[in-house]
Amino acid sequence: MSSALVLNASYEPLSVVSSRRATCLVLADKADMLENDGTFVHSENLALANPSVIRLRYMVKVPYVRRVALSRRAVFARDDHRCQYCGDRADSIDHVFPRSRGGPNTWENVVAACRPCNLGKRDRTPEEAGMRLARPCRPPRATAWVMVAVSGIPDTWRQYLPVAS
Repeated sequence: MSSALVLNASYEPLSVVSSRRATCLVLADKADMLENDGTFVHSENLALANPSVIRLRYMVKVPYVRRVALSRRAVFARDDHRCQYCGDRADSIDHVFPRSRGGPNTWENVVAACRPCNLGKRDRTPEEAGMRLARPCRPPRATAWVMVAVSGIPDTWRQYLPVAS
């Protein structure tokens, strides 16, 4: 089943829901459909385009700043499934400053790495191992939770998501 991006009344991205849930919100007059995916949901008396982006008709107060939880999937998404040492396909996670030496398990210390680089680095810092990071470790941008929620961002969503900073 496909997914739909839910926007606040102010066009701020709120969440990603199933297209079935998005259809229910549109039918209940709680949301307006902004984009559809080209397919249709059929009933006995109605054929409705399958929503891809919906906007709520009322404002929802978001009491916190949404952050992406640190997970393997999120690290691979941030690093584009590429080893941050050699650029090959990543299949493991590496702590830049090793955990065994007091390194934290935070966004600023975790990168995606291929197995040979991870094993070659072992319990050392990149400088001690003679390795260099392709880019500095940073927390993902504010809307990265969308990328983690779905495998890829559909083109119809891009105009509603803030530009990467």
